[in-house]
Amino acid sequence: MDQARSTISKIFNGEPHSYTRFNLTQNMEGDNSQVEMKLSSDMDEEVGGNGVGDHLNHSSNRKPHVAQKLGRTPKNLCFLAAATLLIFIIGYLIGYLVHRKSDLAPSCAASVLPLEEPVPHETGAAPLMDWDDVKKLFAQKLTVANFESVFSEFSSDEHRAGSPGDDALGNKVLKKFKEYGMNTWTDEHFVKVQDPPASGSNRVVFKNGSNAEYPKGLLSYSAIGTVTGAVLYAGYGQEIDFMLLQDRNINLSGRVMLVKAGKISFAEKVANAAKMNASAVLIYPDPADDAFEEDTELYGHVHMGSGDPYTPGFPSFNYTQFPPVQSSGLPKILAQTITAGMATKILRELGGQNVPQAWGGIYKLGEEKDLITVDVNNVLTEKKIHNVFGVIKGFVDTDRYLVIGAQRDAWGPGFASSTVGTSVLVELARSISDMVKNDGFKPRRSIVFASWSAGEYGSVGATEWLEGYLSSLSMKAFTYINLDGVVAGRNGFKVAASPLLYSLIKSSLKEVRSPNKAPSLSSEFAGGNWETNVLEPLKLDNAAYPFLAFSGIPSVSFRFTPGKSEYLYFGTMRDTRQKLNGVTSNSVPQVAVIASQFAGHMALRLVHDHLLRMDPTRYYDILRTHVGQINTKVKAVQRVQPQLLPKSLTVQWLISASGSYNRASRSLLADVQNSDLDNIEMCRIINDRIMSVERNFLSPFVSPRESPFRHILLGSGSHTLQALSNHLEALRTTNPEADADLFRNQFALATWTLQGCANSLAGDIWSLDNEI
Repeated sequence: MDQARSTISKIFNGEPHSYTRFNLTQNMEGDNSQVEMKLSSDMDEEVGGNGVGDHLNHSSNRKPHVAQKLGRTPKNLCFLAAATLLIFIIGYLIGYLVHRKSDLAPSCAASVLPLEEPVPHETGAAPLMDWDDVKKLFAQKLTVANFESVFSEFSSDEHRAGSPGDDALGNKVLKKFKEYGMNTWTDEHFVKVQDPPASGSNRVVFKNGSNAEYPKGLLSYSAIGTVTGAVLYAGYGQEIDFMLLQDRNINLSGRVMLVKAGKISFAEKVANAAKMNASAVLIYPDPADDAFEEDTELYGHVHMGSGDPYTPGFPSFNYTQFPPVQSSGLPKILAQTITAGMATKILRELGGQNVPQAWGGIYKLGEEKDLITVDVNNVLTEKKIHNVFGVIKGFVDTDRYLVIGAQRDAWGPGFASSTVGTSVLVELARSISDMVKNDGFKPRRSIVFASWSAGEYGSVGATEWLEGYLSSLSMKAFTYINLDGVVAGRNGFKVAASPLLYSLIKSSLKEVRSPNKAPSLSSEFAGGNWETNVLEPLKLDNAAYPFLAFSGIPSVSFRFTPGKSEYLYFGTMRDTRQKLNGVTSNSVPQVAVIASQFAGHMALRLVHDHLLRMDPTRYYDILRTHVGQINTKVKAVQRVQPQLLPKSLTVQWLISASGSYNRASRSLLADVQNSDLDNIEMCRIINDRIMSVERNFLSPFVSPRESPFRHILLGSGSHTLQALSNHLEALRTTNPEADADLFRNQFALATWTLQGCANSLAGDIWSLDNEI
């Protein structure tokens, strides 16, 4: 307005300006637009060719001259009036727009909710409740009495995946979530699984037809058919067991392997046997273990992967959209479980060499004349399964979420495998919902509670969900906590997790008390080194594994164990409350409370703190170990087999990429220490950098369909650093399957995957430390 008045005053005083400029900062979207208005008249001609300097230096001398030249003719008076009116209108518009802009200026603290909805959420950066208060409040919510009630409600003798019993339990979970005021939804999939033959049975015949056995147990996804071969006892079916047999010059080709359950998964046993060119595998519970009755049947699957093996890498929403395809993890040999009693009859009649002393036992390994026939007639069926979800929405970063899940189905009663986990899931949902509704707790991020179906067939429900929403989950889900089998004893405690979560696990061990009256889980189970005494590898048959190795989501799974032994009733019809009472001294609900507190402490800490409690530097120790092994083996191959790997091949780039990751992770820690916790946007940027670590360890150079577990450190396949190390060993020993060109290609891709992870962790493109 001042500028407009000044211009009008100059016109009335006769000052000759040919151009008048207005700067309008009026844009509603925040643009700074400059609008230039040009006022022209006959003055252009009458003022003459004097420059700007002439106007400034000689204005006092020129005013009379101009006034005289202009005169007060009707034409000039009309022009003057029109110009004055126009400038007045423009000045008025400027004032109006500036005033309107101040009224509509947006708030600095932008809401994460749609504008048309009321905004009850916190928009400030700080949580409203201190962490110590959160811990005390949460501890008050979990009681033994509540668990007894939930156990009773969710116990079921028959709830196989896709069965009416499974659907009934799913509806109960959904009803509970709704009662707690949570937003709920379900996820439907049509999956293919193998079940026992509807008519007839599987059959095992040793030496002659009079000794036929008809086991009721099941190994889903076995090959179908009939084979006859010589029995060979192979311990636990581990790679080291088969290597020991090879060292004895025993022919493994075409043999029917008889192996004990335990140590590794059923799928790994069958895969190891297939590598030895075996024709079939029989798996039995060790009769030396007093926990097993002679007629105990075993149930499981032998898919070397997770999810529906007939829709590998993509979700089983609608089969009509995809061509027929199978997972590369499906076995091509027969597999069947037998009882301890059946196995004992076979072992007693075997001839051949003595069993290795390290395996124990008094039996023979078997010889070529110990023939056995295995007949597997499992039926491939399609089932409709439902995953059930509920969410507690966060108050700051609503679109970032923690997922807590438990399988709902089981082969039989499944008390330890599914009932306890489902009960812990429901109690956690109730407790945290109550804290939000009634006690003023405001989680910064959202918590998704998931009840999975078809877990017994290889985490099918969970994996199909991951495959269906991979693009969004890998960007927004920052942790998965698995509740399957969390109570299987009370005298031992084990955790399997991403290294990013090690610091969080360590602090939670110190904050949660032990079920055995010790001050904390750490003081009882951790000993002098918690990583040595508590940590264990995250295995393929763990439901947390696909979250980590397939989706790149940091994951954790934990369990209370009987101590030095294991809970032996998973995958049997004897997984009951009575059996679990026997290994917990009748304290199942008490241990369930502690398990809930441990899971809850990790979950609440992750949604309470401004910055995610994850430490990317913990991966560097693992990287350094792998890189050191590869460096040593490359030099060994170049020394022993120089024609395979030339001297020009160097490990320097891999070492450099490892160093880049180390520097980037330490730089991130420095940013965390120097961050302003009241700056929501800064916290979100740092958290996104932390979340990218696990995701960027997934190799972008392999297909999720062919190699679903793409994590180069914790996955499986030729793209992993462990596979590179194994390939080098094969090259050194001139293994015919080794390929030097293939190794060099895998080596280059792994190096760049690691460098890409370091680049992403560094943050902005100008912060990169790329030496490759």
